[in-house]
Amino acid sequence: MQRNDPLLDLGDPSPALGDANRDGCDRTTGSYPNLVAARLAAAPPAGRSVKLTDVSCGGAVINEIASARQTPISPVEAPEDGWPDVATQVERAGLNADTDVVTIGVGGNSMPFGKMLSACLISGVGQPDEATPCRDAYEGGGPFLDPESIYDKYDRVTREYAGMVRAVQTKAPDARIITVGYPTIFPEDATSCDRQDTTELAASIQGLGTVSLTHGDIAWMHGVNAHLNAIIEAITELSGGEYVDTAASSVGHDACQARDVKWVEGVCGTAGSYWPTEVALGPITLECADGNRATLVHPNAAGHTNAATHVEAAVRTALASSTQ
Repeated sequence: MQRNDPLLDLGDPSPALGDANRDGCDRTTGSYPNLVAARLAAAPPAGRSVKLTDVSCGGAVINEIASARQTPISPVEAPEDGWPDVATQVERAGLNADTDVVTIGVGGNSMPFGKMLSACLISGVGQPDEATPCRDAYEGGGPFLDPESIYDKYDRVTREYAGMVRAVQTKAPDARIITVGYPTIFPEDATSCDRQDTTELAASIQGLGTVSLTHGDIAWMHGVNAHLNAIIEAITELSGGEYVDTAASSVGHDACQARDVKWVEGVCGTAGSYWPTEVALGPITLECADGNRATLVHPNAAGHTNAATHVEAAVRTALASSTQ
């Protein structure tokens, strides 16, 4: 008898793809969970069918996986009074003892990378390429737009992520947990990044014109992204789960690469025509021109395809081991 194995996806769907059918959470048919589900349906693991339940929600922070309600933030066709709150992803997914596999992709919004990006853009005004004003601020007490040091961020995210994984394990004690790390968003060597190109790591800000991260801060943010991945990997291994590395395979496909090479869009980039051309991040508003959209360093279709390849392999391994 063929079994229908529950595959549940939690986290932030990274909505740079763009999708007109939105409910405020920006789940997209081209995201890696749906690509994985389609591949498993086309070539099922031996004798098994897999049902995907995708409850990921754009902008989700770690605590909204298992302990806090979330207010969706999609700017696309949003109601005048905003999107209604949604329950925790664990609750909406219906995790239970029959759940076989849970994939989790979350953490960047808890840093939060969006606020850090804004702070680093502002910090770079008038600074030479090699300067590290954003790093200096975060290694102090944090910049004025985000007054939390990078060390406090790492400590907090570690606690939150560990607690979230424990909560998922409590709800789905027999499930194989697969966590997904972040791709290479920022290059380690930033000298080729164009500080005037908003499709890379520069931005047009109302009242300020074009601003950008310095090359020194881009390299530092590469390290921050790597440290976040290391936190996720360490907690996953301690919990007995499996960590999926998408950073190594995406080296050379960061936001500073050419449009047909990058797997992560820049501050502005390619997305659906209904995606906004400007977005407010705290007290600043980023503007995109020339048909570009406010993609805010999210993976594009090629990035999701790459992630799907690695996540699919992990899911197949997990399902195979659960039959032994």
